[in-house]
Amino acid sequence: MGINELLSSTQIGNWHLKTKIVMAPMTRSFANNETGTVGEDIVHYYRKRAKDGIGLIITEGINPSPRGKGTFGVPGLYTNSQVEAWRKVTEAVHEEGGTIVAQLWHVGRLTHRELTGGLPPQAPSPIKADGLVHRLRKPYDIPEEMTLLDIKEVIQDYALAARNAIKAGFDGVEIHGAHGYLIDQFNSEVTNKRTDEYGGNLQNRLTFMKEVLMAVINEVGKDKTIIRFSELKDDIPGYRWVNPEENIKAFIQVFHEVGLQIIHPSTNDFTEKMVNDMTFHQLVRKYWDGMIIGVGNLNPDSASKAIAEGTIDLAAFGRPLLANPDFVQKIKEGRPLKPYESAIDLKYLN
Repeated sequence: MGINELLSSTQIGNWHLKTKIVMAPMTRSFANNETGTVGEDIVHYYRKRAKDGIGLIITEGINPSPRGKGTFGVPGLYTNSQVEAWRKVTEAVHEEGGTIVAQLWHVGRLTHRELTGGLPPQAPSPIKADGLVHRLRKPYDIPEEMTLLDIKEVIQDYALAARNAIKAGFDGVEIHGAHGYLIDQFNSEVTNKRTDEYGGNLQNRLTFMKEVLMAVINEVGKDKTIIRFSELKDDIPGYRWVNPEENIKAFIQVFHEVGLQIIHPSTNDFTEKMVNDMTFHQLVRKYWDGMIIGVGNLNPDSASKAIAEGTIDLAAFGRPLLANPDFVQKIKEGRPLKPYESAIDLKYLN
């Protein structure tokens, strides 16, 4: 079997993907910190990956609003200048025969007012996160509990960013609903202590995610909307779901209700068993017959095997793609991959 599964082309709705290889979303922080616009270096960065043969590119996280910003240099999709800057990226990717979706990322409480225009972070409940803000290296700020009006406004922020993504030429949108950021803060009993319709039992806590998905789908379509979800939280390393299978069933019920067709379950270790000798992605597949993007320290062989077995349909790679802009060609030719080195591969846009 080898890596044939990974290198074969596939059709997903209107997307013709040259390979089943996905570029995972990775924070780069190379946007203009004041304007949130991307430059020619980002255009070149994504063009390289499309030219190499990446099937689907998921961008670095893009803020739907200024208060969604969690560190320096994160791009946005809420101003005309940001839209125009991203259009150069999408045009470059399309010139190389690639497909690219914008990941919308609101960090919620995991930020500081120095990054959000002097306003406190937004969160479902006013619970401060432990740890230091990425790169700012200051303790997380105490968040402001979102009112019902705030919730409606943030949902509209997502809708506007999704509309802007299409204006900018993106082929679709991924919603970042994982890793302890705003949507996941609503989803979790640790960060959501609300007593209204957005709090309480798991079904209620998933309401915000559902409404964001509905708003985005209304702008871009069911076949062009992806959700990334996970039990893992960047600020609570040891956190795990008490009942993983029940959580997965509840999430997937929401995904079915809104009509999603592609989901992106996220974990650090694709092979780690979660419950009943099954991995996270195997449990997701048990309840989901749509498209699944797999991720979690995959290598070409393990990814191809998982696709062949039907556990996943596409395989996402992160760090290897930072270190190897010719990742696909190296796999095709059987050449060794350059090891990822954070001091180099994070510091420069290769």
